[in-house]
Amino acid sequence: MVADTDEVVRVEGVVKDFRPGFGLRRKRVLHGVTFSVHDGEIFGFVGPNGAGKTTTLKILMGLIRPTAGRASILGCDVRESEFRHQIGFLPENPYFYPYLTAREILDFYARLSGMPSALRRRRIPELLERVNLVHAADARLKTYSKGMLQRVGVAQALVHDPRVVFLDEPMSGLDPIGRKEIRDVILDLRAAGKTVLMNTHILHDVEMICDRVAIIVGGRIRHQGPVDAFLPEADVTTDVVLSQLPADAATRLEERFGLEMRGLGDRVELRIDDKHVGDLLGLALGAGARVVSVTPHRRSLEDLFLSTVRAPEVGPASGGGEEAA
Repeated sequence: MVADTDEVVRVEGVVKDFRPGFGLRRKRVLHGVTFSVHDGEIFGFVGPNGAGKTTTLKILMGLIRPTAGRASILGCDVRESEFRHQIGFLPENPYFYPYLTAREILDFYARLSGMPSALRRRRIPELLERVNLVHAADARLKTYSKGMLQRVGVAQALVHDPRVVFLDEPMSGLDPIGRKEIRDVILDLRAAGKTVLMNTHILHDVEMICDRVAIIVGGRIRHQGPVDAFLPEADVTTDVVLSQLPADAATRLEERFGLEMRGLGDRVELRIDDKHVGDLLGLALGAGARVVSVTPHRRSLEDLFLSTVRAPEVGPASGGGEEAA
């Protein structure tokens, strides 16, 4: 039974401990992880390698159980099975039988899902068209590029027309063309009313297509919310490159605006708050400098991610320490 809420996925206070070997103390890899995914959105679950993204996804898929906390999908506890026919999953490194064609592999997965033959005959051509593989539908998968195989993976995740789709590093190893193709498929899923949770560390793609994002570092959620909330228009700086700036004028500008200038031969480069650009340029020109370039710099999700990863943890750890007995 689906809860009366637009929350399709809910993870609440999830802790996960692993015992790395016999007789060794347990290692805590998730520390009270809490987030939710809303109906019809693309949610980016972002973190460096080893942050806990795949472990969280395995808990949601029911492949492993949390040590503590609760996770639910469509209002059902993930330990139950009644909702699983509504879940599609693309693992990070999917394996497909190389001597089958795309049409054959999709038919194989459709049969596994219990789909009747008449429905398979309609569904498989629709999927091949959705992921732009009609032209290669009858070619052996061993001849496919990485991007084409990823699109086959997305198609198999959709073969039974699930409501929720989990994608684990769908852009991994793809060239720019392959990434664009997968981005387009994911956007099509949202347009079709699907809910997508995407594990990734490719931040440019998250910024382009995700509605909301959670950043996980060391098994802890550091930030979460709408992507636009992390990238406010007010948080704009400007990169300025000057030449022929006298040393005494450079010192005065650094002191007045709290700048740190970087020397580039006979040029200096600096970043300044947008509201001070006019004053700085006026003073620099008055001191005899030449303006080489003025470039607005908008804070990116990558900037936030890097500052989050590098920032020390503040306050007590949620869900316990690094190890648990």
